[in-house]
Amino acid sequence: IFPVTTTRSEMCNQNPNCSSRYRVMRQCLVGKEKDAMLDNNRECQAALEVLLGSPLYDCRCKRGMKKELQCLQNYWTIHMGLGDDVADSSPYEPVAANWQPDTFRLASISSGTAALTFNCNPCLDAAKACNLNGSCKRQRSTFIGICIKEDPNRGETCSRKRCHKALRSFLDRVPPEFSHRLLFCPCQTEGCAERRRQTIVPDCSYNDKDKPNCLELRTLCRQDSLCRSRLADYTENCRVSAHTTSTCPNQDNHQACLSSYARLIGTDMTPNYVDNSFSNWTISPWCTCEGSGNQEEECYNFLRFFTENTCLSESPLSIGVLLTAFPFNGLLDGENNGICLGSPYSLLCSALCRQHDVTPSPVTCSIVRRMLSDHFNRYCSCGTVLAECAG
Repeated sequence: IFPVTTTRSEMCNQNPNCSSRYRVMRQCLVGKEKDAMLDNNRECQAALEVLLGSPLYDCRCKRGMKKELQCLQNYWTIHMGLGDDVADSSPYEPVAANWQPDTFRLASISSGTAALTFNCNPCLDAAKACNLNGSCKRQRSTFIGICIKEDPNRGETCSRKRCHKALRSFLDRVPPEFSHRLLFCPCQTEGCAERRRQTIVPDCSYNDKDKPNCLELRTLCRQDSLCRSRLADYTENCRVSAHTTSTCPNQDNHQACLSSYARLIGTDMTPNYVDNSFSNWTISPWCTCEGSGNQEEECYNFLRFFTENTCLSESPLSIGVLLTAFPFNGLLDGENNGICLGSPYSLLCSALCRQHDVTPSPVTCSIVRRMLSDHFNRYCSCGTVLAECAG
């Protein structure tokens, strides 16, 4: 367990030697010459040495904590002086492994691994679920309103900075069972995939007149404590190792990768779907590797960490998200006797029943629906459901 950096910061402030060295270190990190200062300035080196033995060292930040930005700034004040490898480690507390049995891996972003053929629009279902939740509806309406509003003072179609801030607020305040459904809904039609792509209002939050070089964008991101932290967290939780059979670090914890990806949205490194393809989709930041010169390989390696990341692309939607994302009976109104094929209810019903050679039916799924309405996620029991299925 790592101590929280803001708590350790208060301890440092109470120590004259620590607090004075901390102020010196902050000055060492200001300006374009910070690398030279850290390497050659004795006062900077002495300050770093003191801080390495202070309460500030070896502490982490909690995701979404009240003073998150202050905590991150404290973290980087020390760690930016420790070299590139350490400087790119995540400042957040490690994510506990999220064990999920294969039975409950019901859907993924990619249509190629979807559990059922979708005759409906899961992204539309996600929007309906959001509208039935007060916080999600309010926060979503807020960021959409800001991101589509013109900025006459700058002669731009919108204020990208305000749009990003509103997106971060949405993702920080709305439970992932709603926000992640909007971002990662599985699609098998271009209409669905386009709705998914439009979730973050990309004309304001993502697209720009020119595409910067990806390494230049990474440098820009690393100059901001929040962007640097969230990029480091994405790197840590979505890293794919060629030496393991796992597609994700942290015991195949895809959910940690999805969460880290979502938290990048609203920063300079905001990623998104590049088009409305549903069968061969690609996710990328708004950048290119053209003009990289002798850094072309490094640039493409960085870009592929988004475009070809199996930890991200093969992420199944966990049972916890599935059960809590759609707790409203109203979502089942419509075709197929009240059951939209491809909805989380029919996915759950199909997955559970298929494991035991029981044919799903509207009656079966209505039972699952009733159990979900009774907070089925609190006492999920295959045996209980399957006994009902068999009946």
